[in-house]
Amino acid sequence: MTFKTSEPAFRFRQGTRPLLISMPHVGTHVPSALAVRLTPEAQQVPDTDWHLERLYDFAAALGASVLAATHSRYVIDLNRPPDGASLYPGQSVTGLCPTDTFDDTPIYADGNLPDALETDARREAVWQPYHAKLAAELARIKARHGVVALWDAHSIRSVLPRFFEGKLPDFNLGTAQGKSCDPMLSARLLDVAQAAPGFTAVLNGRFTGGYITRFYGQPSQGIHAVQLEMTQSSYMEESLPFDYLPNVAASVRPHVRRMLETVLDFVEAQPRKV
Repeated sequence: MTFKTSEPAFRFRQGTRPLLISMPHVGTHVPSALAVRLTPEAQQVPDTDWHLERLYDFAAALGASVLAATHSRYVIDLNRPPDGASLYPGQSVTGLCPTDTFDDTPIYADGNLPDALETDARREAVWQPYHAKLAAELARIKARHGVVALWDAHSIRSVLPRFFEGKLPDFNLGTAQGKSCDPMLSARLLDVAQAAPGFTAVLNGRFTGGYITRFYGQPSQGIHAVQLEMTQSSYMEESLPFDYLPNVAASVRPHVRRMLETVLDFVEAQPRKV
């Protein structure tokens, strides 16, 4: 199978301050030639990180740059290594070009899975442009400010037995077990998250950060990367039609904004790295 798409790999808005927000799983586009191969369930792209651009719409006021995926993670997962290596060896995970949903049901009807050539084509068309832009923007910000923060924004259903027991904490901060950002920053972020009334939080719990956090975070070089995996129940309906719930989201948005303000306060106080 070959792969073609007419959709750009990302949406991007450049900011003015040393913060880049990456949203690798907000995309919903599946090219029509691929969509017809998917099961009816998969055609609904249920494992999308829905509505994050709306939830984070204060990013412009903060001066942050925002990079958002356009294609569904079912096309290719932008938060996986390009070689498809597992981020959590020994645990159930979905791959670079996923073949099953979070509910462990098939994505492809009739076993019509992508082969190596199709995977390569998807990587070239979607994965590489996204990561090239991400790397270029980090370099631009660091050249201008001498330091940069990368915030990898995610959301997920609060209950997913395949991946974790019980209900997930609402704020799941990941810093690659302390390797992707300064520990003082992660401690401050956890304090903000734990102080949010009505919400729960954890640092480096079930989600310690995916490929983006782990690969780009280099605190010794002035690049601080943090992943936030939020429960979708804190701002939206977790089942079809996956609607955004403004009244529910209004309770969580100030705390997310405060976390980003904390990131900016921290990095803007840091000495320049060359």
